[in-house]
Amino acid sequence: MSGRRQDNRGVAPYPRSLRVNQVLRQVLAEEIERLADADERLRLVTVTAVETAPDLRHATVLLSSLSEDSADALAERRPQLQRTLGRQIRMKRTPQLVFAVDPAVLAGSRVEDVLRRIRDNADGPPPADR
Repeated sequence: MSGRRQDNRGVAPYPRSLRVNQVLRQVLAEEIERLADADERLRLVTVTAVETAPDLRHATVLLSSLSEDSADALAERRPQLQRTLGRQIRMKRTPQLVFAVDPAVLAGSRVEDVLRRIRDNADGPPPADR
C-alpha cells in the first residue's frame, strides 16, 4: 500500500483553500465585531463566507447585508483589516479584500418574499366557484 492518502477522486479531503477561507472568515468576523464598537455603521455587518482566488492574492468577503454606510465603513477600514490578517495569519501574501453581499442570503430573501406572497394570497378570500 502506498504512503499517499487519497479519497475516491484523488483529492485531499480538506483542500488548503477551504481552510484558508475559514480562517480568513473567522479573523475578519472577529475584527469587524471589534470595530463595530467604535463605528456604528458596522454594527449589523455579518461575515458569512470568504472566497479566495486560487493564487490567494484576492479575497471576496461575503456579508449578510451591505448598506451604503457599511460599505463606506468597510472601504475605510480595509487597510486595517488587511493588516490584522497579516499579523494573525501566516501567509506568503495577505489577500486584497473586496466586500460583497452573499448571493445565498439574497436568494433566501427572494424565496421568503415568494413564500410570504403565497401565504398572503392563501389568507385572502376563497376563490369564487365557477
